[in-house]
Amino acid sequence: MGLGGISLWQLLIILVIVIVIFGTKRLSSLGSDLGGAVKGFRKAMSDSDKEDEAAQIEKPDAEFTATGGSAEDSATTAGSDSKRNG
Repeated sequence: MGLGGISLWQLLIILVIVIVIFGTKRLSSLGSDLGGAVKGFRKAMSDSDKEDEAAQIEKPDAEFTATGGSAEDSATTAGSDSKRNG
């Protein structure tokens, strides 16, 4: 028993039919095209990962003001104080 209930003999018969229909020359060019596409995809994925890492290294973790808090924190605190007093 092979893959998904297909026996080895059935796979060989399918392979022979595909070779007869398309020919070995076309199948080899199709295989090389598919291999090139996979190789290009892997290269693009690795390049994307490198760009993401470089962007994270250059980006600062947080920006601090002279008072010791971040600009967003002081704006949020000021907004919440006015809501409480108002």
